[in-house]
Amino acid sequence: MGKKVIMLGNEAIARGAYEAGVKVSAAYPGTPSTEISEALVQYKDELYAEWSPNEKVATEVAIGASMAGARAMACMKHVGLNVASDPLYTASYMGVTGGLVLVVADDPGLYSSQNEQDTRMVARAAHVPVLEPSDSGEAKEFMKLAFDYSEKYDRPFILRTTTRLAHSQSTVELEDRTEHALIPYEKNIPKRVMMPAMAKARHAVIEDKMAELAKDACTLPVNRVEMRDTKIGVITSGIPYQYVREALPDASVLKLGMVHPLPEQMIRDFAEKVDTLYVVEELDPVIETQVRAMGIDCKGKEIFTLLGEYSANMLREAVLGEKVETKAPAQVPNRPPILCPGCPHRSVYYVLKKLGIHAAGDIGCYTLGAVAPLGVVDSTICMGASISSMHGIEKAAGKEFIRDWVAVIGDSTFLHTGVNSLMNMVYNKASGTVIILDNSTTGMTGHQDHAATGLTLQKEPTNAVNIPDLCRALGVQHVQEINAFDLVTLEKAIKEANASDEIHVIITKTPCVLLDKRKKPVYVSLSDKCKKCGMCLKPGCPAISKQADGTVRIDDTMCTGCGLCEQLCKFSAIEKVGE
Repeated sequence: MGKKVIMLGNEAIARGAYEAGVKVSAAYPGTPSTEISEALVQYKDELYAEWSPNEKVATEVAIGASMAGARAMACMKHVGLNVASDPLYTASYMGVTGGLVLVVADDPGLYSSQNEQDTRMVARAAHVPVLEPSDSGEAKEFMKLAFDYSEKYDRPFILRTTTRLAHSQSTVELEDRTEHALIPYEKNIPKRVMMPAMAKARHAVIEDKMAELAKDACTLPVNRVEMRDTKIGVITSGIPYQYVREALPDASVLKLGMVHPLPEQMIRDFAEKVDTLYVVEELDPVIETQVRAMGIDCKGKEIFTLLGEYSANMLREAVLGEKVETKAPAQVPNRPPILCPGCPHRSVYYVLKKLGIHAAGDIGCYTLGAVAPLGVVDSTICMGASISSMHGIEKAAGKEFIRDWVAVIGDSTFLHTGVNSLMNMVYNKASGTVIILDNSTTGMTGHQDHAATGLTLQKEPTNAVNIPDLCRALGVQHVQEINAFDLVTLEKAIKEANASDEIHVIITKTPCVLLDKRKKPVYVSLSDKCKKCGMCLKPGCPAISKQADGTVRIDDTMCTGCGLCEQLCKFSAIEKVGE
């Protein structure tokens, strides 16, 4: 037996991949899955790991590696699976050579996502089996089993995790890596070339494979019965299993480690042994619906919520009718998410608000431009959608209407799916202004590199995509790079771009303030010169506050020296201290 350590769920998943002999991993960062790839880097002597420009590409990289006979994986959050679903549905028909696993992290409670979708629904539609661990130890072991089962049943597998599992810690037993030689490549057109005639034949094959797996699921070790008091029986999986054991310690439990396909006979046998059957699962009634379709009476979403995370207290109240007395929450100030002091996005949004311009938004830190006091972002849909949606607005409402709009998108998001959107604008003779907020990183997920930073996931120097040249290559005639804190030039550029009937791309090339570790100057306010006009407060910098007498104070522990406030003050009441 190996050494036991405490690991985050994401670290444990990475460890399981390492021990399973994974050769290739590809991912796009997305909370709560990001740390898996970052943890994999420590094993770079034994495997290859990369940041791909998006989840579709990452999945295709993993499919290719599997075709070559290697064990391969792709990691993403639940909305990333939407981007990856195109290759995934077809990979399901193709099957695998080397084991192929997608790790997909759902986000019950919407801690960092734009929706609360359930990966199990996608997996069922794609005919892809799903394993779901309940703690870090299982996360490591299930990852290893996923590769074994993938090769045994000729199926790509999904390991489903959630925010709570990804970012909580429990015990993991470390074991040695098992190396797997590449499975020899054999040309197999009927299996890998999914033109209609071959896909039709493969569909029949995967239905048979899924039926075989569903039958075997009754004896696979990932599914287990824990018989206790038979008055209450619970079918559950994943993190909700932990809540069930805490809230209902005497209940009998059918713990499902494989949540698709379900072990029907195992479920039937368990249901016959308990008086009242409950199905406890976060988000959609995936298991419950199938249990009811088997003709088995159970209690589920009629007493449990469809929304957000569960808790032990919620289960006690719903199942036992026990109202759990909890202490009143501490009275603390509300702290909504805000742009960091010195964030280059703030100055851009200040100018847009000053000009009365709406912004079609995208996914990233810059979504925070939707909240007070800036309030310029009118929409957030998905990665890359800002440019496409602005294009749709222009085609529906006309060129004059779009003069009061821009699309804003980050550098990483632009490379993710914004390039195609900009290409579409050029191709379809659009007009409009696209502002690429280039802060030289993938900011909201923790500063990961991408194709334009010049570094790989393994921090090796590489070719960096030149975003201005890329825009020109797409056919954009007007491309301009501006320092985000140069307010005069920025305002002039936006005015000129929006007055034009052509496509303009403005790139605010200013690194994320958290990337610059150099000692920075700070600014101080001079109360004797302050006219209490409030101009410096308009961008909403958290380092600046209004005092009781109407003057302002700059917190030198928060100030990052961006100089935005100094530019806005017309009375020289703010000055720089230090260099």
